[in-house]
Amino acid sequence: MGYKTLLIYNPTAGPWDMTRTLKRLADYLQTTGWQIELVQTQQAGDATRYARQAAAQHTDIVLVAGGDGTINEAVNGVAGTNTVLGLVPVGTGNILAHQLHMPILTLTAPLYVRKVGEALCGSRVQRVDVGVANGRYFVCWAGLGLDAEITMHIEPRPRYAKRLRTLSYIIAGFAVASEFRGVRSRIVIEGRTFRTRALMALASNIQLYAAFFNIAPHARMDDGLLDIFVFKGLGFPYIMRHLLHLFSGTYRHDPKVMHALARTMQVQTIPTVAVHLDGDPFGDTPATIGIEPGKLRLLIPPQAPANLFSKPPEHLSTD
Repeated sequence: MGYKTLLIYNPTAGPWDMTRTLKRLADYLQTTGWQIELVQTQQAGDATRYARQAAAQHTDIVLVAGGDGTINEAVNGVAGTNTVLGLVPVGTGNILAHQLHMPILTLTAPLYVRKVGEALCGSRVQRVDVGVANGRYFVCWAGLGLDAEITMHIEPRPRYAKRLRTLSYIIAGFAVASEFRGVRSRIVIEGRTFRTRALMALASNIQLYAAFFNIAPHARMDDGLLDIFVFKGLGFPYIMRHLLHLFSGTYRHDPKVMHALARTMQVQTIPTVAVHLDGDPFGDTPATIGIEPGKLRLLIPPQAPANLFSKPPEHLSTD
């Protein structure tokens, strides 16, 4: 195939050092004809810089070995270019990888090197939408309020905490939720203004949210729309109510949850609250959120759910 490929690895992602495993994956891909260069990030922003340089050099594929935060950085380097972004999930949450049914690369399952390699070689290219919040791209979600406050509280985590997987989020979540109160919010969705006490607002480009919730089961990554949710309430009792309704799937019928399909949302809050993009902290409110259709060429494994997309795949061509 001869695909010119840059593999960007975040060595701090996930619970284990995956350097040797990634070199084995690179060797496997090279035996199938891929031309692989492996680079490691050293600090925040490196994945964006490496991805942007690769796109400028007409690299066919940028593979990201990391979690959702590292993927977000790379998206901000290749969105709007012809370079295709692919996933090598080695992070802690790997929500986008779970959404795409991409095998997770882990030390505890070394045979997955071949599974990941086969998934990459058998992948297709889908042109997907990217969200944009306060000038930065996201591919999964933009959130503000409770979940962003939890993210700000917990990130960045040391490696030993990442080995606890979702347990560390649960512990931090209860600590933050016990003190968090709904904030006065002015929310404008497609020009319509709503004023409410909000615990959290979420703009999702995918179906999954966090590790457990199929929050937007009808979402498409290429329909030019965001699934927007506003969770209303004042404090901990409302937070527990929303959590139980999310687990049971009854949140769609809850009058304290607002859902809209939209292209734009603006949010102002008093007091200000944290914002996250794809699970990484990104400043505070106010937030202006939109979507740019077809902005990213994404490598999709063959086992990805067909109902994630409404348009046919593209061919992966080399220069």
